[in-house]
Amino acid sequence: MNRLERLFGGGTEARIRYLAGEFQVLSAGDYVRCAVSGARIELANLRYWSVERQEAYATPEISMKRYLETQSGN
Repeated sequence: MNRLERLFGGGTEARIRYLAGEFQVLSAGDYVRCAVSGARIELANLRYWSVERQEAYATPEISMKRYLETQSGN
């Protein structure tokens, strides 16, 4: 087992706290699920999330779509 495997777990879903510009791993794992599509997102590839909703998104398009959906209800 290498250093990254110990840090990110071995094929398990992580619990994350999404912060502005970064995230904090609360429970070790190596991926999270996209809140919209359910797609697996490796932590090394996690780029899009909502601090307000504490959700991860697989792509910028999905992120924008979710943002627009939540804004239409205001």
